[in-house]
Amino acid sequence: MMMGMSSRRAVIAANWKMHKTVAEAGEFLDSFLPRLDPDPGADVVICPPYLALATAVEACAGGGVTVAAQNMHEEPEGAFTGEVSAPMLVEQGVGGVILGHSERRAYFAETDEALARKLPAALDAGLLPILCVGETEAQRDAEETQEVLRTQLEADLAAVPDEALANVVIAYEPVWAIGTGRIATQEQAAEAIGWARSIVADRSEAAADAIRILYGGSVKPDNAAELLEHDQIDGALVGGASLDPEAFAAIVAAAQA
Repeated sequence: MMMGMSSRRAVIAANWKMHKTVAEAGEFLDSFLPRLDPDPGADVVICPPYLALATAVEACAGGGVTVAAQNMHEEPEGAFTGEVSAPMLVEQGVGGVILGHSERRAYFAETDEALARKLPAALDAGLLPILCVGETEAQRDAEETQEVLRTQLEADLAAVPDEALANVVIAYEPVWAIGTGRIATQEQAAEAIGWARSIVADRSEAAADAIRILYGGSVKPDNAAELLEHDQIDGALVGGASLDPEAFAAIVAAAQA
């Protein structure tokens, strides 16, 4: 394997979205955790709904699996009905947070301006931020992929100091491949991720070399190994397939291959 994943530890993250009750989350982890290699060779992250975070933290304690939230507010507290802050997550033992998922951007009007405030707040709290970026089908067809990624990354990372950039995980998620069954080819994914890395390099070559950039969008056990063998692709943010413990364990195993 070329330099790449060999020098950057892979991240395999499960985004459960609005799935699994507290009981179902417990059942998943009871099945999934025993399937995990004691040293999985990748950073494994489980991102359940808020209500199941405490259950997941307890189940994963001492097992090397990070539990992350799916969103957070940038302020530590305040009059923001329905929101959850970084200190609240940290108190629960949560270790990371997804920020800027395309569903948050599309359905809940999350803006790059808000994300520019959320990323430093997450980093300051000691949370691992997984920043999602990606283009829609219309944008790809119009050959705007590079422009969209540049706009999102430059805006979202604007308030993150150069020396902290490597502490962010970026997830490239082409919107046209999420839950559609369409998947970016290894070449398409690697090209977009390489472009994203070059945008980070415009600010810091060292950060670009160290930052981990994942692929997300219809990742399954049968395509994970091919995607993950490319030196540009540092892991996966997994949606639907992460709801099944056997399937998700197989994807984690593919990162070791």
